Amino acid sequence: MASLEDLEARVTILEEQVRSTRQDAAAARVLAGTADRDVSEFKQTLNGHTKVLNAVRETQLEQAQEVAELRSEMQSGFTKINVGMDRISRLLQQVVDKD
Repeated sequence: MASLEDLEARVTILEEQVRSTRQDAAAARVLAGTADRDVSEFKQTLNGHTKVLNAVRETQLEQAQEVAELRSEMQSGFTKINVGMDRISRLLQQVVDKD
């Protein structure tokens, strides 16, 4: 059997190990809390970036539609100008042909 002195020494060692383990557990809880806050902040930042990217996408879609409409208007305008120039050319040619 173990002597009383050996038993006391073992109990002392165990008590120190328990104290150390409690300190480690407390430190781990602090680290876990910090990590949780960091992850939460990261999620908020990521959500903010996602919202900005979605807003930019919406703006780009709107601008693309506006550019398409402007292009259509320009093509229509150039078509009218070409028709008018053809008519002017024919009228000028008729004047030249009369002389």
